Amino acid sequence: MDKTTRRDFIKQAAAGATLAALAEDVLAQTSPSSATGLPTRVLGRTGQRVSILALGGWHLGAFKEDADSIRVMQAAIDEGLTFFDNAWDYHDGRSEELMGRALAEGGRRQKAFLMTKNCERDYEGSLRCLEESLRRLRTDHIDLWQFHEMVYDNDPDWVFEKGGIRAATEARKAGKVRFIGFTGHKHPNIHLKMLDKPFDWDSAQMPINVMDAHYRSFQKQVVPVCLGKNVGVIGMKGLGGSSPQGIMEGKAGLTAAAAYRYSLSQPVAAQVVGITSLEQLKENAALARGFAPMSDAEKEALLARVRDVAGDGRYELFKSTVTFDGPHHRRQHGFAV
Repeated sequence: MDKTTRRDFIKQAAAGATLAALAEDVLAQTSPSSATGLPTRVLGRTGQRVSILALGGWHLGAFKEDADSIRVMQAAIDEGLTFFDNAWDYHDGRSEELMGRALAEGGRRQKAFLMTKNCERDYEGSLRCLEESLRRLRTDHIDLWQFHEMVYDNDPDWVFEKGGIRAATEARKAGKVRFIGFTGHKHPNIHLKMLDKPFDWDSAQMPINVMDAHYRSFQKQVVPVCLGKNVGVIGMKGLGGSSPQGIMEGKAGLTAAAAYRYSLSQPVAAQVVGITSLEQLKENAALARGFAPMSDAEKEALLARVRDVAGDGRYELFKSTVTFDGPHHRRQHGFAV
């Protein structure tokens, strides 16, 4: 081994050891459930503790009866699930309206770490998104405001060229937004492009699941960069698909419990879960309370079991098709809805 090769090898080994230590730090920050109802972790540079499960906002707008959606959200707070996910365009604003009603009762807003998403890329549109979200959510500030669906290659450029990031920083200075992040589900390279922009992101939301390890992997390509920059990682699509059952459960012997345990064993601050009933809420809360990280051997065995069905992306079509792209963002880019 020549000197240059040996030096590079030593640097790579040191970098790998550093990233492994950073990942371990995230898991080591997990609080016991007895103290908070559900375990919590620190969300990157924000220093804020959030429940390791986040309540997915899209599903809340899919309830037929408003009262049922509100009941689930309020029960979630009682269970200790305090991280609430939403977006400006979910069900044309209905999800935000329902969440605002649920959190306005009994002082629950003060117990929630509230995240919603900005669907615009330009300055004026972003400000409009924010004001409408604040009104619907019945609050004077958003804890975490994320640029939604960075799923087209030029989205990161648009956010900076069209003024979206200027609107976000002004909103933070005005106290209407505490922290700023972004989301996406299409390709790791788009996330890496956002992370390379001249901005200190507080969070990045991305697909984190057992299939992802074998196909256009966010956990292999993006998570290490986030850890190095102290950007809080928020996982989603733990079972794939948009339904709470997803499309991965039952494939290659994969159970929902094993899938979520795997996701929570990654260095994520929280994993967003879709919940459509009180029973499902209680099941997920119990899973989180009883969470124990998978050992390396357990993770390797699970990854080996799904390898053949994961490598072609058949269960992660959100990465390779427009099927899961929101209609608002398709229209932005001139694609048919």
